[in-house]
Amino acid sequence: MTEPIAEAAETEDAGQFRSVEDQIALTLDAAVRPRPVRVAISEAQGLLCAEEVVAEHALPGFDQAAVDGYAVRSVDVRNAGQEPVQLPVVGEIAAGSRQPRRLQPGQAVRVDTGAPLPTLADAVVPTAYTDGHQAKVTVHKSVPSAGYVRRTGEDVQIGDVAVRKGDTIGSAQVGLLAAVGRAKVLVYPRPRVSIVSVGDELVDIDRTPSVGQVYDVNSYALSAAARDAGAEVSRVGIVPGDPKRLREIVEGRLLMSEIVVVAGGAGGSSGDEVHAALSDLGTIDLTRVAMHPGSVQGFGRLGPDSVPTFLIPGNPMSALVVFEVLVRPLIRAARGTRNPHRRIVGARLLSPITSTKGRKGFLRGQLLRDEGNGEYLVQPLGTSGAHLLASLAEANCLINIDEDLTEVAAGEQVKVTFLAQRA
Repeated sequence: MTEPIAEAAETEDAGQFRSVEDQIALTLDAAVRPRPVRVAISEAQGLLCAEEVVAEHALPGFDQAAVDGYAVRSVDVRNAGQEPVQLPVVGEIAAGSRQPRRLQPGQAVRVDTGAPLPTLADAVVPTAYTDGHQAKVTVHKSVPSAGYVRRTGEDVQIGDVAVRKGDTIGSAQVGLLAAVGRAKVLVYPRPRVSIVSVGDELVDIDRTPSVGQVYDVNSYALSAAARDAGAEVSRVGIVPGDPKRLREIVEGRLLMSEIVVVAGGAGGSSGDEVHAALSDLGTIDLTRVAMHPGSVQGFGRLGPDSVPTFLIPGNPMSALVVFEVLVRPLIRAARGTRNPHRRIVGARLLSPITSTKGRKGFLRGQLLRDEGNGEYLVQPLGTSGAHLLASLAEANCLINIDEDLTEVAAGEQVKVTFLAQRA
């Protein structure tokens, strides 16, 4: 019998919980996009464009040779396919040349790729269609008008939108901005996210834990997750459970963040203390969400700018799942991403799983592809327990199990959320 991978949890009345969908809607409603800033195009990669970039220059800016060869009038070589045509070569134009040159009927000019065409030339005969001679060239094949020529404005014309508002600026967009002569561009900056890890039992990774102490996993793992989502991350690190000190640190982070995440700030007496310490900074709701792992969590808007603030479990596995389901979409929305959610696909389950009644399950899995029919398959990972971080490291997806299901048999279809793929 296959061992179920769902975390052990007692069944509770679903009426005591807020639905995952309602919690997501509540958090996304708090998304605030940072004000646009103008940056050099070399610094814009990965950011969203905040303006319609209208080309002020045509691309190409002049008629130019698309290949190495000979600039000609196409009418002079129209019969070259039936009988070779000889033309005197009256000069050479290199790429980057600014020396104007005029072509007379019945002549050819040798040109490099990217070289401006001489006046009257309307085509380029590739070197491969000729004998390649320098003084008098023999053409063996005809070319049509505009053949092997990049015409002025063929790619982008003056007044065209080169990069649209809301487009993600990748390498191609950076190249296009440079090609139309834009040195700077208006972009939406990455939202600033501060990660705080609370707990007297925590030590940093450069120290050796004593009995009862554990390494601070959350500030590192959640910072990496926030960075992957597209945020500018500030890893605050460990904050002891002293309410006054916690309040001071969070209050300071609210002044320089669009989102604040406090790990270890939900669940048990420590969660109550964190909630009490932060509640006078604004409205923050400590609630139970109908999901597992990570049902106990808090969310609110703190500080003078009503900064979205999350209180999430201290358990690293639960913290990462809550981050994936709730915090990541908020970061993506704050960036201006049109769809802040990851892709969801249907997959056939390879092993049976169990889930907690009344809660939506987000279980670790390895998504596969059947080479025969292209069908998605998913293999559950790990054993019972939300503490098993190693299985999440092996996962490339989360298996989504509806609240009304407690068991799903092998072979049945389930919904699967893609996680970041390995390189």
